[in-house]
Amino acid sequence: MPNVHLTRQMQEYAEAQIESGAYANLSEVVRAGMRQLMEKDRARAFLALKAELEEALAEAEAGDYEEFDPVAYEPDAFR
Repeated sequence: MPNVHLTRQMQEYAEAQIESGAYANLSEVVRAGMRQLMEKDRARAFLALKAELEEALAEAEAGDYEEFDPVAYEPDAFR
């Protein structure tokens, strides 16, 4: 497992979390932080996808689209 270097403020905060009983050890504190970062990244990706879908829907509702022809797209799948 890699070493983690924390600032004094971060170390003190982590120790306070452990002393309060919220976490058993530093590894649990770090894993909780990593879970938060991962959740934030997933939320950011979801919001970006949602914005793209809303834009595509608005374009389609305005008539700015082309009919999809699956045979032209993948002709071998229809033989």
